[in-house]
Amino acid sequence: MRVATWNVNSVKQRLPRLLPWLDERQPDVVCLQETKLSEDAFTALLGDELAQRGYEAAVVGEPRWNGVAVLSRVGLDDVVVGLAGAPGFPHQEARAVAATCGGVRVHSLYVPNGREPDSDHYRYKLAWLAALREVAASGPADAVLCGDINIAPTDADVFDPAAFVGQTHVTGPERAALDSLLELGLHDVVREHWPTERVFSYWDYRAGMFHQDLGMRIDLVLASAPVAGRVRAAWVDRHARKGAGPSDHAPVIVDLDQAPDGDIGPVVPPPSARGGVRKARLPQARS
Repeated sequence: MRVATWNVNSVKQRLPRLLPWLDERQPDVVCLQETKLSEDAFTALLGDELAQRGYEAAVVGEPRWNGVAVLSRVGLDDVVVGLAGAPGFPHQEARAVAATCGGVRVHSLYVPNGREPDSDHYRYKLAWLAALREVAASGPADAVLCGDINIAPTDADVFDPAAFVGQTHVTGPERAALDSLLELGLHDVVREHWPTERVFSYWDYRAGMFHQDLGMRIDLVLASAPVAGRVRAAWVDRHARKGAGPSDHAPVIVDLDQAPDGDIGPVVPPPSARGGVRKARLPQARS
């Protein structure tokens, strides 16, 4: 089973890329984030195209912001929209949906950004992550938490730690919240599969960050031990970030039980610029 997660940063804008990508990569389960469409608009735009490809969809959305979905062609059962116990800002946002697909409980998650350390939105992020931990702790043995987690797990997951001092995504409380999820027995399967490699999943649109490979790894697949033991390949589809009209995130793909493309490396195709940590100033903080 091939599981993928992708922050598409507007499914409407990304439609010319999303559908060919589905045809090319043939994922069995896809978690989408930042769909930026209501449920009805998502279905009107994508319902027929997905059905033709054999996908069912569980969707929760908003007209302009947020929005998550699980697409599956291996079953879509016990759908739960939202995150029990999670705070709103001030109202509940479309940031979580879960379903059982091919015997695995799959969560598509768009964790709040946090904006600035110690801001109201930062505190909202930490409270939301605490609610996520409670949900994950009560879940079944076979589970994956997929999505834009908006946390770089370690300094190795950003292009230059010095550039992120004073920014969200790398602070101690955020990383502690992520660690509390891993303490439940979840595995960061891309990093475990490639413990020493340079791997990013997000590159700012500005300042040529993508072409210089100045990115962050904030899109994660966290798998329970039974699922992690089935991983045969785990990689970032960097090709989907190239060319005209991309999202600022690339999909993360995890192959369970068999790897149709082989164990082909952590980033596919290889970055155009490789090497050690690069010195560069960070563009204006993400919104």
